Formats: sequence, C-alpha cells, structure tokens
Amino acid sequence: RQDRAAEAKAAYVEKVASFIDVTNLRPLHVVVNSGNGAAGPTFDVLAQALAEKTGAFEFIRLFHDADSTFPNGIPNPLLPENHAPTRESVLAHGADLGIAFDGDFDRCFFFDESGRFIAGEYIVGLLASVMLEKYPGANIVHDPRVVWNTKDLVQSKGGTAVQAKTGHAFVKQMMRKCDAIYGGEMSAHHYFRDFAYCDSGMIPWLLVMELISTSGKSLSELVGAMMVAYPSPGEINRSIADPAAAIERVRRHYEAGALVIDETDGISMEFADWRFNLRMSNTEPLVRLNLETRADTLLLARREKELLTILENSH
Repeated sequence: RQDRAAEAKAAYVEKVASFIDVTNLRPLHVVVNSGNGAAGPTFDVLAQALAEKTGAFEFIRLFHDADSTFPNGIPNPLLPENHAPTRESVLAHGADLGIAFDGDFDRCFFFDESGRFIAGEYIVGLLASVMLEKYPGANIVHDPRVVWNTKDLVQSKGGTAVQAKTGHAFVKQMMRKCDAIYGGEMSAHHYFRDFAYCDSGMIPWLLVMELISTSGKSLSELVGAMMVAYPSPGEINRSIADPAAAIERVRRHYEAGALVIDETDGISMEFADWRFNLRMSNTEPLVRLNLETRADTLLLARREKELLTILENSH
C-alpha cells in the first residue's frame, strides 16, 4: 500500500510539473497559506520535487498543518477577513507573492508583492494568456460573470473565448465540447484539458511562477493594467424574498438600452461602457450580482448602487 501511495504521489507530481518548464524558474520568495486545510502535504511533495530540479523557491508556510478545528478561521481565501495573515506575511518577509488555498485546495488565490489580493477574474485572464502562449490559437472557456478582461486578452492572443454556465459541470462539459485547453471561473476554479478537464489548485501557482520568472515582471505588473482597464467590485450577494421578481425588475429597467442580452446563466446585459450579470443562487434565496466597466470606477460605483436599489425595492 505504501508503494502504491508513493507511486501515486510521484505520478501526480510528474503530471502537475509537466505544465511548466522547470528550467525557466528563477529564485522567488513565496508565502504559502494552506489555511489548516488539506493542501499542505501535497504542496510539500510538489515543492520537494521542484527543489530537486531547481533551487528556485523559498517558501514561507502559514497554517500549513491540517487541523479540522480550523483555529485560524474557515479556509476560504475569498473572504476579505481571511486576507490579513497572507498579506502581512508577504510584507513582513518582502516576498515576491503570496498563495492561499481553500480547504480542499481545488482553488488557489494570489496576493501580489504589496500584499494586495488579486481577484479571480484577473487570474483567469492571466492564465488564459499563459496557456495561449503555450498553445497558440486554442479555445478558452470562461464563466459569464465578469468577462471583458478575459475575452479581450484571449482575442489579442489569437485564441477563441467560449462562454459556459457557472459551475464545474458546465465548464468541463463546454471544454470537452470545444476542445478548450483551459477554463477559468472568477471563483478561482481553474480547469485544464490535460489534467482530465479537472480543476487544480496546484497547477495555477506553477504557471504564475513560471510567468514571473520568464517575463521578469512582478505579479502586480502582470495584472495591474487589467485591474485598471476592467474594474469590478467582486460578486455581490443579496438575500431577496422573491429573487425571480427582483431580476425581472432589473430586466425591465435596462433592457431597452442594452446592446446585448444574454441568458446563458441568469441574465447578462451589456452596454457600451459597462455590463452586468445577475443570477439566482441554486441553493439559497439569494441573487448574485457581478458588474464591470471599461476603466471607469465612478461609473462602476454608480451602477452598483443603482442596481442594488432596483433589486431591493419591491415596489
């Protein structure tokens, strides 16, 4: 049994590491926050294998040991209240970047060298660009929530952006249908054709490390222009007594002026300089709102307030 476990680990490491050229890696100082979830042992096996091939990385491990009582909070790096330990460690150690995993480490989150949390939609665009460098002209699948950055990057790199409904079942199905090399969701699920179309929390940080190494740019330099060009407030959730009626109010308010109306997942409406996606939760009486603009944070704030007023006003 031990032999089988060692064999499985070795095969996993070989597969995950195959997504990069290890010889590209240069010395980087990295904070890794496993949130007392399951990531630690797998990360260590991968880090050890990399160390045998290159001395490139120095890791500062936070909350690395699995502990089902989660003494440092629920391991969900999307929650702003969970950002401080990774951010502060990046700053304290002068690290090049920070990585944080959720509990079962199928999601990987990033902090730049200033400790700033990088929202998942910008990492989708970044990884799409990376994969298109490796596989020119490929198809890239994305969810419908925040899309402009990804679509514009994919187009500029000569790829084709394909939209799928939110959720792993839909993303994987669409990837198989169009033979996409990569699929990404703003929730930090990243899927790879050559990883059985599954999402992985380990492949993304390797790809980002390789890109930092080969480009000579910091993570903030790699994503900063995207964040300015396509600002987004992140997903906004509201508990609404009648979600369907609330969404219909929003539709009626905006549909006459919309350039594009898309119902792939909830409703998306696109205008010249802003767009939004609004959908019902499958499991709770919630509506989930995402919106973005073209480099206009004032417009973003105004539209966010406007949309929430319509949603919450039942009269």
